[in-house]
Amino acid sequence: MKKSLITILVVLIVIIGVVAAGFALRKGNTAGGGSAVSGYKEQLAEPKNGETVAELVIKDFGSIRVKFFHEEAPKAVENFITHAKDGYYDGLSFHRVMDNFMIQGGDPTGTGMAGESIWGDNFEDEFSDNLQPYRGALCMANSGANTNGSQFFIVQAKDTYDEATLASITQQMGTAYNDDAIEGYSKNGGTPWLYRAHTVFGQVYEGLEVLDAIAGTATDENDKPVSDVIIEKIIVSEYGK
Repeated sequence: MKKSLITILVVLIVIIGVVAAGFALRKGNTAGGGSAVSGYKEQLAEPKNGETVAELVIKDFGSIRVKFFHEEAPKAVENFITHAKDGYYDGLSFHRVMDNFMIQGGDPTGTGMAGESIWGDNFEDEFSDNLQPYRGALCMANSGANTNGSQFFIVQAKDTYDEATLASITQQMGTAYNDDAIEGYSKNGGTPWLYRAHTVFGQVYEGLEVLDAIAGTATDENDKPVSDVIIEKIIVSEYGK
């Protein structure tokens, strides 16, 4: 009788564990702590004390400060931070700049045709339903699916989008936006047509005015700034320390 009772208790514990795990997965969480981002407000919020952040010091323009989404895009974050700490991006330019769209850099040749990841090879996309390419989003540049290397861009687009416009984009692109994303694009702007095309791995939390100034610089017919826009250095630190 005692043995049977123990068996029943073990079975109940297993069932409870399975149910709890299923609930966590439905909520987008795991036993390891879950997602750090659950909507546009969290994506755009300031970092918490102790979180890893980076300061992009742009010659003649100022600094852009970004936070990272380690849980949602671990490889993209590791790649960027490691390159930054190693000085890979120091002295490189934003070789492609388009006002009300984005600024792109991270190519050691400045042509938009080169650059490699810290592993040498391209790495896979990391898409999350919790992240969107809102204004200020730090994203991986690519030449197609799973071709991430060293290049990145920061979304500068200010245009906002209503639900009807997003529905039209859904018809054209095949990507759907949840209620939170619809509200996020209506208030913050961005590039919704790039959702699930480029990995979002960070977000500007300070320096949008610097981003706008860079985006407004004069460019040639290839969207390359007439005067080089140089990343002097990228400083990685812990927020609040």
